Amino acid sequence: MSKGVRLSEKWFNRALWAVAFIFAWFLTGLGKNIIGDLPRVETEYTTEHYVNQRAIEPLRTQLSGIAQQRQRLADQQEQASLQLTIRQKDYQAARSTFDNWVATRDVTQLSTQDDELVRRTQQLDALKVQERHAEKSIEQIQQKQTNLFQHEAQLQTQINAMEEVARKKFDEAYQHKATRVFLYRLLLTLPLLGLAAWLFVKQRKSQYWPFVWGFIIFALMAFFVELVPYLPDYGGYVRYIVGILLTVVGGKYAIAALQRYLAQQQLAESQPEFQRREELGYDTALERLGKSICPGCERQVDLKNEHNDFCMHCGICLHNYCTGCNARKNAFAKFCHKCGTVA
Repeated sequence: MSKGVRLSEKWFNRALWAVAFIFAWFLTGLGKNIIGDLPRVETEYTTEHYVNQRAIEPLRTQLSGIAQQRQRLADQQEQASLQLTIRQKDYQAARSTFDNWVATRDVTQLSTQDDELVRRTQQLDALKVQERHAEKSIEQIQQKQTNLFQHEAQLQTQINAMEEVARKKFDEAYQHKATRVFLYRLLLTLPLLGLAAWLFVKQRKSQYWPFVWGFIIFALMAFFVELVPYLPDYGGYVRYIVGILLTVVGGKYAIAALQRYLAQQQLAESQPEFQRREELGYDTALERLGKSICPGCERQVDLKNEHNDFCMHCGICLHNYCTGCNARKNAFAKFCHKCGTVA
């Protein structure tokens, strides 16, 4: 702020800027809620909405049935394994008894024990047969489990293929939905941005400038925070193309503004000094001088040098002398700083 601005005016300006930021904050909060709720206008879908239910439901039913059969077979296998363990222990115990009996018979060599040998051998064979039956039961269960595993794998492959097709359809639909939601946001944001641009050009220096700047800040936040992050990607092409377009438009506007500014400066520098001094505002002149900048051409000048009474670039008077006390003073000051004589 310029040194010539009143202290109260400085604080009033700070308060008005606070009003601008508070106004922008409330507008941004409201806009964020509105833009955040825009996706609700679209119906929410999941991958299941794109699956061929008529074709996939029978497969899923079979898959569920296979899971139940596998559980039953697992229970049966557990029972069969227990039976096999019992049969094996029975056979091993009978075999041990038989071997001991045969050893005793070999010692006694009694022929009356031949019938007993046959009977014991038959009992041992019967236990072996029972053990074999238990093994066959487990083998049959394992064969059924293998068949179920193969059938389950086939069903799962078919289901996965259908779900993959559904996922592709869902991704495509989701992309279309994201594009539509972005267009909704764009239709809401672009008018705000256009209005902000108009306010910046026409109303930024009006008496209601805090609300103007508050709206401009809100519009920029809505565009760069609430719109740009949702810009459809499409492999990065859209973002880069939009960035190029914005850069070209902004650059073209900046170049045109620079050309207009240079033309205005050239025109101003060609005018008589008194006319140029009248067109300069008091606060503007003091603000530029406070930054060691010529008020007329906005180039750097050495104001500390006592011999620089005129700008060497445009010739405008920077310092003159008081008619009352002949003190060297600011040419734009309204009163002499030494004696108070009206300039």
